[in-house]
Amino acid sequence: MKARIMTRSYDKLSWTEARDLLRTWREDSERRSQDVVNIWENTLMGKVDRLGSEKYLVLEQVCVAALDCYRLPIAEYCIKALIRAFPGSLRVHKYHAMHLEALEMYDEAIEVLDSIIKRDETNAAPRKRRVAILKAQGRIPEAIKELSEYLKRFMSDQEAWHELCDLYLQEQEYSKAAYCMEELILHNPHSHLIYQRYAEIKYSQGGFDNMELAKAYFCQAVKLNPNNIRALYGILLTTNNIATSPKCLGSKKKEVMKLNEWASKQIEEQYKNKVSDLKCKNIEALLGQLQLDA
Repeated sequence: MKARIMTRSYDKLSWTEARDLLRTWREDSERRSQDVVNIWENTLMGKVDRLGSEKYLVLEQVCVAALDCYRLPIAEYCIKALIRAFPGSLRVHKYHAMHLEALEMYDEAIEVLDSIIKRDETNAAPRKRRVAILKAQGRIPEAIKELSEYLKRFMSDQEAWHELCDLYLQEQEYSKAAYCMEELILHNPHSHLIYQRYAEIKYSQGGFDNMELAKAYFCQAVKLNPNNIRALYGILLTTNNIATSPKCLGSKKKEVMKLNEWASKQIEEQYKNKVSDLKCKNIEALLGQLQLDA
């Protein structure tokens, strides 16, 4: 229903209004893929030559939107128009590879990407698309190898470190996934979410030392963002594990129990501010099962 309403409203746009709307979305980095395709079909397709110097920017925008929405004939039309105008453009060849990828012609797509890399070794985009293709094919070890090679050249790419971490987690290689998060902490030391994720990976690894490390990083996540309820639960779980370990004795156990009690109270306070009294009582009961006895 929403899509139909949006389409009807686009029917009333003049081609200049449609052009200005697409320009605004480009400048604001808004993808709006389905809306872009609707505007193209209802208003701009027959008037593309009126766009002047903006014509090719719109064709690129529509091409990416069409690939997002799996409207492959529209994407193919845009790519052919771009190739005619810029036959040697590596950027246009990248769109051609993306179209082949959408058609599941993976070998052909990789050939196009390899030709781009051969002409410009500093071009990061085709290397990342190679990783995406390997991942789509389920070839995770090869995707890991490809992405690791990519990061040797482009070490500051934070998105790539996140992706490599995800791939390692799929393979249950927790120590390597943790290394990726350590790199991200160096790049972005004030992100509570990165500290939280690193702590979760160390928690998944298990063992007393990893649990201690997970607790410390959950605490840092809460320090950076006191409203991070997930990190508070992380503190609750790690302190439970540490306190029940034979390695935790004496004053260390008292310290851990104190932190456990504090995290539990923080969680209760946050829920009291957001949910009804009945739900709060249920949550308090559940937390009571997790709390440590002296």
